[in-house]
This record gives sequence, C-alpha cells and structure tokens, in this order.
Amino acid sequence: MENKFISENYFDLLIPNVSVGTLNPNIVVTRVNNTYSIFHLPYEDINRCDFSGIGYNNIPKCFILESTFVLEATGVKRVQSNPNLALMGTGVLIGIIDSGINYLHPAFLFNDNTSRITSIWDQTVNPTDPPATDQEEFPYGTIYTKEDINRALEQPYPLEVVPTDDPIGHGTAIAGIAGGSADRANDFSGVAPLAEFVIVKLKQAKNITKDFLSIPSDVICYQETDVMMGAKYVEKVAQQLNRPLALCIALGSNQGSHDGLGALSSYLNDLSELPKTCVTISAGNQGNTRRHYSRMIRSVEEYIEVEFNVAVNDKKFFIEIWTEPILRISLDIISPSGERIENLTPRFGETTLYTFVFEPTKLCVKNVPTVPITGDQLIWIRFEDAQSGLWRFRIHNIDRANAEVNAWLPAGSTITNDTYFIQSDTYTTITTPGDVVSPITISSYDTLTGGISVFSSKGYTRVSEIKPDLVAPGTELTAPGSTNGYVNVSGTGAAAAVNTGIVALLFEWAITKGFYTGITGVEIKTFLIRGADRDLLIDYPNRTWGFGKVDLYGVFERLIL
Repeated sequence: MENKFISENYFDLLIPNVSVGTLNPNIVVTRVNNTYSIFHLPYEDINRCDFSGIGYNNIPKCFILESTFVLEATGVKRVQSNPNLALMGTGVLIGIIDSGINYLHPAFLFNDNTSRITSIWDQTVNPTDPPATDQEEFPYGTIYTKEDINRALEQPYPLEVVPTDDPIGHGTAIAGIAGGSADRANDFSGVAPLAEFVIVKLKQAKNITKDFLSIPSDVICYQETDVMMGAKYVEKVAQQLNRPLALCIALGSNQGSHDGLGALSSYLNDLSELPKTCVTISAGNQGNTRRHYSRMIRSVEEYIEVEFNVAVNDKKFFIEIWTEPILRISLDIISPSGERIENLTPRFGETTLYTFVFEPTKLCVKNVPTVPITGDQLIWIRFEDAQSGLWRFRIHNIDRANAEVNAWLPAGSTITNDTYFIQSDTYTTITTPGDVVSPITISSYDTLTGGISVFSSKGYTRVSEIKPDLVAPGTELTAPGSTNGYVNVSGTGAAAAVNTGIVALLFEWAITKGFYTGITGVEIKTFLIRGADRDLLIDYPNRTWGFGKVDLYGVFERLIL
C-alpha cells in the first residue's frame, strides 16, 4: 500500500481537528495533537493557483535552515564553575528537529563511548522491512533506539547497522552547540555537555509541495507537516522517559501572517505552556536580505507603490501581501516592460491567471479577502518564468482607511539575494514560527563586537507582539561537523542552540536538583528575561535586542536578590 506521507502523488494538508468530521469518511487522517491533524489529497485534484477548495491555512509552510557554515558571554562558565551550581544538563533531554545528526561524532558520546542520544526518528529512511519498533503513530521513516545506536557503535561499520547521517551538517551543529561533549584538545564544549538528545531527521519537502509554492526543486526545505510530526515525537519520548525537554527549532519561513497563529506556531505555543517543556526558536536571518516591505497607507492616499527587483536567475517564487481587517485593497501589477494588470479586487474566491504579451512571465494572483481567525486580507502572487528587472505593485486603498500593509518575499536560498524590495524594511523580519507568543525567540549578536549580527531578524511581529525575546551569541561559533571535525557556524539557529543549552541547565537546577519541579517553558522564559544583560543606554524591550542578552548567571543573581 502506498505511503501517502512520502508519496509524490499525494499533497499533505493540515486541518483543525474540529473540521475532521467535514471530510469524506474514506479519507484517513493522522492526528498530530489536540488541535491539528494531517490528511492527504491526490495531487491531481489540487489546483496550483486556486486554493479556495483547500484553504490557505491548510497548506503546509516550507521551512529553511537558519544557520550557515562563546560560553563566557552568556554567564554559563560562571555557573558551571560555581560548586553550588555546577550545572551540565544532567537528567535533561535536548530535542533537535532538523537535518539529522552525525551520531558517530565524539560530541555525542559519553566517556565510555556509548551514545548520549536516546533515540533518532529518521523520516528519510523507509525500509521495505520495517524495524520491530512500533511506529503506528509515526507511519513513515525509521525509529532507532539508544540500544540500536550503541549496537551500531560497537561495529566496524556503524552506518550499516543504523544508516542515519547528516550530510548537510546543520542538525549536527545545532545539537553540538546546545549540548556537545567537551573536547579540550579542540577547545570545544556544548552549553549542556551532560544532557542527552532526542533527534528527528526531517525528510525534504515533497517536490509537489515545492512546485505548489514555486520553490526550486534543488532548494533544501522542510514541510510544516513533518516538523509538527517531529514535535509530536520528541514530546512523546520526553514523556516516556519522564525527562524535562529543551526543544530547539532552528528553522524558519517567510510564509504566513507573521502573527503567531499558524499550525506549527500554535503547537509550539501549547508545548511551551506545559510543565517541564521549553521551546527555543530562531528569529531568522532576514535582517539584511531586503525581503520585507512595510508601509502605513493613509486615508488621504489613493494608493501606494511598491517596487522590487527580480534577479535573472529567479524564475519562480511567490510574494504575500497582508493587510489589517479594516483595510481592503486592490492591486495593479506593472512589469519591467510597462505592461499592466489592473484592478485586482478582493472578491471572494477570485483567482487571476495572467500571461504577459511582451515577456514570458506568467502570474497567478489569489485574493483572500478574509483569512480565517484574524479576518486579514491576503493577496498571494506566484511568479513563473519571471522577467528580470524592476516590478511595481500599485496598492489601492479602497475604503480610504488608515492601516499597515506588509509584504514578504521568500526566505533563505529559495531566491537569490538579487531579488529584493527597493524600499525594504528591516523590522518585522522575524520568521515563522519565531513570531509565536510563549516560546523563547532568539536573535543573534557578535561576541567580538558586542553588536547585533548583521543578518539577525528584527521584531516586532506584524501584530506588535514583542519578539525577539532575547539575543544570544550566533556569529562564528565552533560546532561539530558532519564528519568528525569541527566547523564555524553563524546564524540565529546557532544562537537558538546556545539558548537551548542554557534552558537545559535551568531544567537541571529546577527539576533534576528539585528546586522547582513544576516549572514551565513560560516560567523559564521569565527567568531568562529577568536575568538578561541590558545596556543602560538602551531602552528595553526593543525590536532589535528584545529584553537583552541572555545571561544565565544573571538569572541566579536575581533569584537571590
């Protein structure tokens, strides 16, 4: 029987559990949590341009990795050298949902050469003969237990026994920064070197999902459905082992409303409010990419004009334009040759397909007058065979309201750096799911200069929620590599890994040592905010630094004052 989770013939969709009863009873759904489930539709039934029948919110986002190829600055050394604290992460699980892990690296071994990894769910390994491990809840990929991994480590060719790896290296680096074993010879230690790990290696997004979202097939990205299933897995393992969980999400997307209300965002929000669970999310590396536009449109203005450049090599991509409920907009689109599409208006269910005459560009424009939950208007524009050069959107203020207009180009390597908004806005560049309320959203600073990292995304969210919460070191950090050496890593993903390790140390103090056994992720965040290092010349919170630089020693200083 065809596995729909991995089949390119089926499109994965998210659906609220309250709506499952409206589906055809023959459709099989997989429950993710109390709020969402996943179901699959034949791709031949999907209209790539008009998604009225499936709903924008049900389409899974695609997430990109948020690091590219220290401890003193965060107060960790002072805590670990204090004999009354001496926190190393003992008794805590670090959850990594990412590109995988090089489980052979010494950074993930105890001194006796056994693994510090409790289990790995590799979503990419689908053997014809499934392993004995019960995987009914996780019906694709392969789960490897600690026993499997240790047995492999005893063999001359471990990858023949447990064939999971991390050629990309991102997940390995994130795990190592958060909790890698100390290696004095290479001057390396993770933040929580005695914590253990639960790992999910994400499978690549389906090609049909990339095609639907106009993402080039060679771009590395991951589906929201798979990330949510990964979160379900690490949550289950932590519950089975009765361990506190410090979960790191070093992924992000420019898709969505940037208000923290997406499916994955909601799930991570719920997890953060549970006892013994804390989620850290990278803020994004969109601070200097020029892929966000923002402008207040005034009641006296008939329209505003948005200009953006399209690079020669960026043939297919999408743009999302979001407005507030009070504002209705219509749209004119003007190509580099001056050809126009005029008066695209917010009628329900309206989709416009347009092929230009003087250039090869094809456009699909979907107008969603009221997005569920918020009532915001979304205009979703897909470009195919895009003509390079200067494009313009003329956004008309139908009701002459005062409101904000935001637009986003895709994040990461889905497009090149030469596609950008001419009048871009570096603020409100926090990627999803970093825009969610309860988890800890981390931006990056450079420990050498003391300044914010140039790539670091800035807040607030589109609905003015304070994000980022904190900043952590994220420039040129040493991390384990996909081979057995070490690499330098930069990005808010690396900064999020630092904070995840710090969370693990706080969990050791609170739960393993018994000082506050019912602590939640939200309370961990509060402790970190109170303990943050703040510059007396800067007002906090703010869009760049949040509440300040994470400082573990500062947490304990404020606990005793």
